Amino acid sequence: MKILEVQASKAAKKAKKKQAAATDDTPVAAAEPLAEAEAEADAEAEAEATDTVVTDAPPGTCNSGATFASLGLSDALCEACASMNFKAPSPIQREAIPWALQGRDIIGLAETGSGKTAAFALPVLHKLLEAPQPLFALVVAPTRELAFQIGEQFEALGSTIGVKCAVAVGGVDMVAQSIMLAKRPHVVVGTPGRLVDHLQNTKGFSVRAVKFLILDEADKLLNMDFEKELDIILGAVPKERNTFLFSATMTSKVKKLQRASLTNPVKVEVSNKYGTVKSLLQQYLFVPAKHKDCYLAYVCNELAGHSTIIFVATCATAQRLALLLRALGFPAVPLHGQLSQAKRLGSLNKFKSGDRSLLIATDVASRGLDIPSVDLVLNYELPANSKDYIHRVGRTARAGRAGRAVTLITQYDVEIYQRIEHMLGQKLEAFPAPSEEVLLLMERVGEAQRLATMEMRSSEHKKHHTGKRARGEGAEGGDDDPEMSRMMAQAQRAGKKQRR
Repeated sequence: MKILEVQASKAAKKAKKKQAAATDDTPVAAAEPLAEAEAEADAEAEAEATDTVVTDAPPGTCNSGATFASLGLSDALCEACASMNFKAPSPIQREAIPWALQGRDIIGLAETGSGKTAAFALPVLHKLLEAPQPLFALVVAPTRELAFQIGEQFEALGSTIGVKCAVAVGGVDMVAQSIMLAKRPHVVVGTPGRLVDHLQNTKGFSVRAVKFLILDEADKLLNMDFEKELDIILGAVPKERNTFLFSATMTSKVKKLQRASLTNPVKVEVSNKYGTVKSLLQQYLFVPAKHKDCYLAYVCNELAGHSTIIFVATCATAQRLALLLRALGFPAVPLHGQLSQAKRLGSLNKFKSGDRSLLIATDVASRGLDIPSVDLVLNYELPANSKDYIHRVGRTARAGRAGRAVTLITQYDVEIYQRIEHMLGQKLEAFPAPSEEVLLLMERVGEAQRLATMEMRSSEHKKHHTGKRARGEGAEGGDDDPEMSRMMAQAQRAGKKQRR
């Protein structure tokens, strides 16, 4: 059922008249280990960067009939995989796990949704069973949500052997985290900044004895300018260790990190990094920039009821669209870096549970997060890097399911869009959106825009006058948000007046 009812009488005439009238971190310099690696020539061949480059696991293990037991994992871990409904190892698991069990360092090139978390968690847990000790493994992730997700996966896979895992991320009380770390868990998962905070300020916390260091989403870690923090972490862990580095792409920065942190690594690569699956329907919609919100509302209305991620470029846009869409009656929540950690997790959980069907997200959510059953990806703003388009649309059409991606393109986005089509090697089809129908929504969208702007100004005013950070206040738009309830009431009254 469509959420917005298009009005064809007075609203249509007004729309035609209007149509005729108007046809989080400062970059830091690399410290010693990475700086030394940077001194090497960027032109060094990739074959020189790794002593062993493979596309297959050891003979006899990389085949479609492989089982977790045939990879060499213990019975307890095989039982855990069965309890989590892991029927068979994924390609990255088939390739990486046997090498990891042999004690080799791993470079894994794999996309989100490929099963890479289990690809590094299972061998770590297997080795932990063989030689139990506290603070056995340290996992570094670029975002808080991904860190929590990895921690949950470790605990689930290690449930039969009593694994303890602690997650250390920003936005959560350090004292509570210090208490968890003092209990000496087997696995610590964290974001770079908070891990460095604990290494420098939490008495008794040390990673000098860890046996495994895992760097997940390494390309994103480096794109977010965590070089300084990574250097501190690399200096805190022992030289005698196993290191797993997982990344969606092999950039020059990742190569430098690999040289600084891995010893004689094996490289496993299982996916076409720049392709999309056949079950994904990709469409575009050319829109005038000044009517972009109208077209967004139209697409959301036409595809109402589908689980949708709307990608935007900035936190401010994510917040504004969440308010605007809620004012129009759409069940939307935002996910961006200026929300408090509690609200970020709250938005994510509401979307994953189906309580909210629209998630307006910056690229913090486009990679790494486990968000199942996304029906539609809607690019409200194009990514600056055309490869990030692949990561965004990769949130849908997963595990053999069908999915759709719709990209809004203004007159200012044509060049970026052409680069995306060139990279894909195909022309996308147009999403049908008759302009006369879209512009019937202009008045209602205009009122919602006004209310969203008022709410954002109100939140900014509160932030400056209360002395509180008020991160993302009013943007989450939950049912218990009094400001949003007031906005919704105003929007509904405006809609009734318009229909009279």
